[in-house]
Amino acid sequence: MRIQKIDGQDYKLPNNLNNFQLEMYVHLINWKWENITKDPGHDRGIEYDAILPERYAENLRVLHRDLVSRMMEHHDRFPFRIHKYFNHMASSQAANINLFLPILLNPGANEIIRKLNPDFARLATDKLDHGWRIEYWDEPTGALNDKSAMAGTDADLAIAYYNHNDEPCLWLIEHKLTEKEFTKCGGYKSKGRTDKIRHDCTRNFREIMESKDSCYYHDICGYRYWDISEIHRDFFVNHAKHEECPFQGGMNQLWRNQLLTFAVEQQGTFMHAHFSVVRHPRNTALDASIKDYIDLIGNNSKFSIFTSRDVIQAAETLRNNSLKEWADWYRTLYKL
Repeated sequence: MRIQKIDGQDYKLPNNLNNFQLEMYVHLINWKWENITKDPGHDRGIEYDAILPERYAENLRVLHRDLVSRMMEHHDRFPFRIHKYFNHMASSQAANINLFLPILLNPGANEIIRKLNPDFARLATDKLDHGWRIEYWDEPTGALNDKSAMAGTDADLAIAYYNHNDEPCLWLIEHKLTEKEFTKCGGYKSKGRTDKIRHDCTRNFREIMESKDSCYYHDICGYRYWDISEIHRDFFVNHAKHEECPFQGGMNQLWRNQLLTFAVEQQGTFMHAHFSVVRHPRNTALDASIKDYIDLIGNNSKFSIFTSRDVIQAAETLRNNSLKEWADWYRTLYKL
């Protein structure tokens, strides 16, 4: 933690923030001070201004007031892991709920979502929780075989819908607010990866396909990432451009979420599944991994990228008073 003076005010901030993160943290802290409390929260005994104190965290003050009861009802029906830093003002999990639930709960949801997804005809309200689920994974099968209470592949949000051919589809969404990068490969940096000759991350895509046990996650953990990738290897059309495993860095999370779409289609409940990333429009730190991934898959339409501003603008076209109040609140809180 460091104390940084900005415009005459001291802020208790994490170390190593990039310019966008610093801008957002200061803005979010100022919003917290004005709307909730000036008291700091704690992480491992250290005070941080961007974290809510426990007495406020219990009331989920990071969420829009109209969402709290519905989110907890959803959590009771479809239990999911509330992130450790959910009550951090820069929580991506909270921002994701604040961004999408007001739309999904609105009677005009179909009209709004069509503007974001041309394949969308209407919400599949007969599936999931009236057509949506937070922190979705392919329960109960878990085709990737990586799910535990504390880890594993899931999507921040799943939207079930019918397309224009009346086919059931699933749209998986990963949301990023201030993160510098997507989640990197845990196997690559795992302390359990002691045999670096056997578990050789310098092997390329083709070489790992020929000897999947060279991946620590495949060999030791039994994760099925490479088994599913082999079935869909044509999807990763430009893998030969990468001299080493392309999924060591930020593309790892994108890869795993894409594999989840393949697993969903294989189960048969949904005929088609695709994956999108939604990010803050000024968070450009993610651009390199996104660009590399789009190139890896040959700009395949089963992956797309859009921004939180795109979502807000789509909702604002409905000219609904309750949505306008929420959109103004969201724009102010997240500095859109």
